[in-house]
Order: sequence, then structure tokens, then C-alpha cells
Amino acid sequence: MDNTEQKFLKQLDDKLWKAADKLRANLDAANYKHVVLGLIFLKYVSDAFEERQEQLLELFKTDDEDNLYYLPRDDFDSDEEYQEALTEELEVLDYYREANVFWVPKAARWSTLKEKAVLPIGSVLWQDDAGNDVKLRSVSWLIDNALEEIEKSNSKLKGILNRISQYQLENEKLIGLINTFSDTSFTKPELGGERLNLQSKDILGHVYEYFLGQFALAEGKQGGQYYTPKSIVTLIVEMLQPYSGRVYDPAMGSGGFFVSSDKFIEEHAKEQHYDASEQRKHISVYGQESNPTTWRLAAMNMAIRGIDFNFGKKNADSFLNDQHADLRADFVMANPPFNVKDWWNESLADDVRWKYGTPPKGNANFAWVQHMLHHLAPTGSMGILLANGSMSSNTNNEGEIRKRLIEEDLVECMVALPGQLFTNTQIPACIWFLTKDKANGMVRNEKKRDRRGEFLFIDARELGYMKDRVLRDFTNDDIAKVADTFHQWQQGEGYEDIAGFCKSVNLDDIKKHDFVLTPGRYVGAKEQEDDGEPFNEKMARLTAQLSEQFAESERLEAEIKRNLGGLGYEL
Repeated sequence: MDNTEQKFLKQLDDKLWKAADKLRANLDAANYKHVVLGLIFLKYVSDAFEERQEQLLELFKTDDEDNLYYLPRDDFDSDEEYQEALTEELEVLDYYREANVFWVPKAARWSTLKEKAVLPIGSVLWQDDAGNDVKLRSVSWLIDNALEEIEKSNSKLKGILNRISQYQLENEKLIGLINTFSDTSFTKPELGGERLNLQSKDILGHVYEYFLGQFALAEGKQGGQYYTPKSIVTLIVEMLQPYSGRVYDPAMGSGGFFVSSDKFIEEHAKEQHYDASEQRKHISVYGQESNPTTWRLAAMNMAIRGIDFNFGKKNADSFLNDQHADLRADFVMANPPFNVKDWWNESLADDVRWKYGTPPKGNANFAWVQHMLHHLAPTGSMGILLANGSMSSNTNNEGEIRKRLIEEDLVECMVALPGQLFTNTQIPACIWFLTKDKANGMVRNEKKRDRRGEFLFIDARELGYMKDRVLRDFTNDDIAKVADTFHQWQQGEGYEDIAGFCKSVNLDDIKKHDFVLTPGRYVGAKEQEDDGEPFNEKMARLTAQLSEQFAESERLEAEIKRNLGGLGYEL
């Protein structure tokens, strides 16, 4: 993406967020996100529908022997009949489903929403199937009706879209939001008169992602339930390289890992010499989420991206009601909640998933690890974010489980992360990378080397930059540095240990550290650059400097005593 496109997106972000943030006076962040994200969703599905209509209209009129859509003008007696036929043909549902485009009924189309929202309350909008007048009750009702119509027409979205009438927002505020979204060109973006090469899907997908991040910041700790910082998600995806296969996230939040996997395929298309749209067909996503609101957010997020998904029949607890019991995924990636205490149920006592030891009832960390391993295919790989305590804790069987995972040669790489990466927690975190196939494994057409008995440690705590006063972020170079190190180690080409950053060790090395997996124990200290100053000269300079500081300290002490004495206080 070039600078002009980035500038356009930033201006768009600011404009839309300012408009949306006006709702904060009426609603808290946890609620007004549903209003805004619901409108973003409606705008996208409507835009995608209209884009498909334009494509179809062009196909209907194109005389080509290979064009099955061609509708000859000569088959009709008049231009009027021909136009009527074209209009009718544009309303054939199958044309949209075959292109993975959601069907949008007339009452749910953005043009209808914009036109009808400004009418006086009580105005007749249209007639229902029985011929009765349908009148405007409120703008929120109009939006809810659009959401309901879309759900009725698309079984994949049944029970997904959150209604907004419950929030009792003023009509004027909602009309303002509709107008703001309408005034923004998602289909024909330009900046300073320059036409930009951005698709509506890309723009609205970006806006949706930006808003999720902003809402997470606004909600604080609560927002972290559905949002994992983009850079961390990208890092895990870049390290696992999901070019094809089944991708699973048992604690999916709003589906960030699936979005990033989709982007990964697109961004590496040129380098790997494949067609991104075709390669996407080789990826399928499976997710689960216990929170009903977040489950809906994830489904909307996938719909906006045009990603086909299977999130189970409903929101459900991954431990107690596994929605994908038979799934064996090629890639598993997740950011489950850290150190969950109240996860246990007695029905889990002899669960088949606890192959490496029963997790402690007071901490779900190793329950998540084993749940993910259970769902991992024999040649699969996984990455999971966990609290740093998981690398060293021996509390209630955690140490024994970790030991089993190491001895079974399932752990491939440990990455220590810097602090202040998360909006919702200050708990230090790490990434576990595990695989069932260290003998080789494949990435597209490239075979990995035999890595049995070897473990890679990466200490990334010094990477990143402060994007503001409280949050740290990774640059693209930071992500590339960690991912490339991992891939070089896997391939056996170009890898070397770097003091203070990465170290490849064997099982005996880990045994010496009592099966503790903290990278800092293995990578050592960063080598200090020689400043060129001879030792004797440096010591003389530092000693003289220390002497001056001692003298200054004595002077200040005497002055303080004198001042206190003047006030009648003797030391």
C-alpha cells in the first residue's frame, strides 16, 4: 500500500470515528460499537451487492460465445421489454450466491436506507406481501428491519446481526451517521483528485478493523475479549504461514487470526507466484467463541471480508461444548484469556484432551494448550499466546504437563514478547509454537529439515516502539526479523544464534534448566559493542566523575543541614 492510499485510509478513519464517537454521550463503548459496526456491515454488504449487479449487467449485455450470462437484445420486441428483463434478471438470487456475495433485499439496500431515513415518522415506505402499508416507525427500526431482511435471506447470518432499537438512539444522530457513511466513496476512492487502487472490500475491511481496535481501547479490559493487537496476530500468522488447509481458533474473539490469514495469502501472492483469489479457496476457517456478542462480531467480520466460515451452531464454551469435536486442523492459533480461574467442570475430569496431564482447576492455560493439540492434525502447527507464567510455573501439575510436552518433542519455538502490547492487560506474555511433525513438515512446496530434539528460543522483548504513552507496537521489520529467524531455523539455511535474541538448544539444555522455557535463560546477554576507549582510561574517567558526584553530594547535604538549622531544625 502506497503513502497516498495510507493517507486516504487515515483521513477516512478519523472522519468516521469522529462521527461515530458522537454516540458516546448516549451509550457506553460496549453498546455503541454494535450500532456503528452494524451500519458498517450494512454498507459493505450493500456495496458488494451493487458491485455484483454492475458486473452482471455488463455480462448480460456482452455478446461472447463463452459468456453464459448473455441476454440478447434481439430476443425482445422493445427496449422497454429488454430493460425490464435485465431488471428482473438482476434480482435472481443464485447469481449472487455463486459469487459468494450476500443477497440484499430491496428494503435492506443502502440506497433504501438513505432515502427512507429522512422521511417524517409515519410515512409509508412500501407495501408488504399482503399489500398492507409499511410505515416508518423510527430510524433505528428501519435499520433493524434491514438487518432482519438480510438474515432472512442468508441462512449463514441467522442470529448473527445485533439489533439497535434497544439502545433508543435519536433519529437525528442515526441519520447523521448514515449520511457520513454515504458521503464517503467506498467504491471509487480518491484523494486530491487522484483515483486510488483500493477496492470497497479492502476499505470497509480496514474501517471495521480500525473500529474494533478503537472500541477495545475505549472499553479497556473488557475490550480485550474480542480484540488481539494486529501486530501480534500478524506475527503468529507470518511464523505459521497458513497458505492452505484448515485454520482453527477456539477462542476467536472477533476473528482477527482469520482476517490476518486471508491477508497473508494476498500479501505473499507475488512472491510465491500464485493467484490470491484462487489460493484463498484452499483455506477454510473454523472458530469458537463463548461470548454471544463477540461471536456475532466475528461473523460480521468474516462477512465483510468475504471469508467463508464455520463458527459452530452457536456461541459456546470450547471446553464444555466443543463445536468442532471432529476437527483436525492444519493450523491452530489463538489468544485465549490469560490465567482463567473459573473454567473447570467435573465433567472434564477424564477428558480425552488431557493427554499430557489434567490441567489445574484454578488455571486454564494448559487446558487451552491441550485442547488445541487435540484438534491439531498429525502434520499441523499451532501458535498460542499465554501469560509468561506458563513457561516456568510448577503450580498444581503445570510443571509436569510442560515437561511432558517438551519430552514428547511437541514444543518447537518460544517467543518472549515485550510489555505494553495489549490494551486490556499488563501481564507479560509469550507465544508458544508447537507441532506434531518436527521430522519435516511442508510449507507450500518447501520441505522443512528434521528438527527432532531441537528447540528454538527467541527473546523479542527489546523489539517494537511506543506508538503512544501506554501502548507498544511492532514494526513490519520487527515482525520480519522474528519470523525470518524462525523460518531459517526450520529450513536450516541462514540461521545462526544471536546473543540476547535467539538460541537453538537440545533437550539436555532444557533439562539443565528444570524444563523452564523462558527464552532469557537460553539466549544469554546481548553482546556490548566496544566503544574503543581503553579500560584504564575509562576507569580513570569514571572514578574522577564519581569523585565529583560525591563532592557535590556532600555540598548539598551541608546546605540542607544549614537551611534546616535556620528554621530551628537540627540534624
